[in-house]
Amino acid sequence: MQRAQGTAARPIEYVPVPTSSLTPDRRARIDAALDANPFLAELGALFETADHELALVGGPVRDAVLGRPGNDWDFTTSAVPDDIERIAGRWADAMWDVGREFGTIGLRKGTHQLEITTYRSDDYDAASRKPEVRFGDSIQGDLARRDFAVNAMAIRLPSREFVDLFGGLDDIDRQIIRTPVTPEQSFSDDPLRMMRAARFVAQLGFTASPDVLAAMTEMASRIDIVSAERVRDELNKLLVSAHPVAGLRLLVGTGLAEHVLPELPALILERDEHHRHKDVYEHSLTVLEQAIALEDRLGAQPDLVIRLAALLHDIGKPRTRRFQDGGTVTFHHHDVVGAKLTRKRMRALRYSNEVIDQVAQLVELHLRFHGYGSGEWTDSAVRRYVRDAGDQLERLHILTRADSTTRNQKKAARLQRTYDELEERIAVLAEQEELGSIRPDLDGAQIMAILGIPPGPEVGEAYRFLLDLRMDRGPLSEADATEALQSFWAARD
Repeated sequence: MQRAQGTAARPIEYVPVPTSSLTPDRRARIDAALDANPFLAELGALFETADHELALVGGPVRDAVLGRPGNDWDFTTSAVPDDIERIAGRWADAMWDVGREFGTIGLRKGTHQLEITTYRSDDYDAASRKPEVRFGDSIQGDLARRDFAVNAMAIRLPSREFVDLFGGLDDIDRQIIRTPVTPEQSFSDDPLRMMRAARFVAQLGFTASPDVLAAMTEMASRIDIVSAERVRDELNKLLVSAHPVAGLRLLVGTGLAEHVLPELPALILERDEHHRHKDVYEHSLTVLEQAIALEDRLGAQPDLVIRLAALLHDIGKPRTRRFQDGGTVTFHHHDVVGAKLTRKRMRALRYSNEVIDQVAQLVELHLRFHGYGSGEWTDSAVRRYVRDAGDQLERLHILTRADSTTRNQKKAARLQRTYDELEERIAVLAEQEELGSIRPDLDGAQIMAILGIPPGPEVGEAYRFLLDLRMDRGPLSEADATEALQSFWAARD
């Protein structure tokens, strides 16, 4: 890997810091994690027999200290890739070397996937986040290259010796995110680490140390050299974490969001002196939190789509805000504008078309319920609501409920009761009419046979008429639908 002309790689500079010793309860947690996964000792013994060092490193060590379950297994070793393959080849159930360029060999043992990487001592080009890979000769140098001190702890195998050269245990005690080396050097080497800092704040509930915060603010623009896909992946991990709002506030507060999700800080609208509308930024974060509280309706796992929709549902407001005579403010059509902005941003971040469509649809529909008013919708309107939501109906229920952030308790209770009534009506109609798959009472083949027309746009026109009729009047018999179709077609001519 060649360096850009005129740039120079910097050798890493670090000073190990003293750390707290393992407390008995943390030692017990580590031992419990190792005992529960005997393959770790087996692998360690293989490397020891071959006169090579092997250590579990990074996230699984941090999680073991915290007593959290781990399912990612990362190792560092003195062995180079050829030696890793020789030592573990027969032991592993499968092996792959797609990371060989970076000293990494992947393995599978039973249901576990492992990555073993040779000690690293990389040099970074200031114009790129990709290192010129150099193999190191000690675990100390390798740990210094880690992103944060809480991820720079290791457990030697099979001896179970705990290694913490950069104060990771102290950082866990203080609940802070801090880099092993200066944050300026760490973030210059790999700007994606700034996104990872926000992600770990969201995942662990920790806070960024003052020097990390200052470096992120000063160096925010350096994130621009990172690919959209890598930024998107970190944003996703942040959003599905336990405390996403804390991570998002860090992105906005440091200016990183201006580069990766500028629509979010744009919600911090300048407030007029009469405060004629609520704080859209704070409202959006509250909606996100309230949607998370309801997402168990979708299953046991965090739901990325509903979290993205909750965060982005009002991003059309800055473009559509208008102050009216008489002291009011409007955001007409911010749902439609917001859906377009959502698609544009998500495409820039390389989301899949499926996820883009789902999130944009929810953003565009999030105001639809408010036309329901005090419950005067006809059955036809309810059918259309369900039809337009399609397979996103349950998410739309959640988003609509979460979008109520009024402090007026009576108003909030009234909105919830009204939506309860709407859901009950949907359930009744769904049982009677299979609302989730509403179709016209005649299909395309029947339409062509009745009207004597070939395939083409005219069939689609007739199909849409029958669909509207189905929405307005509910299920019809084949005879009634045929009569209505013939009358429509005759009037059309």
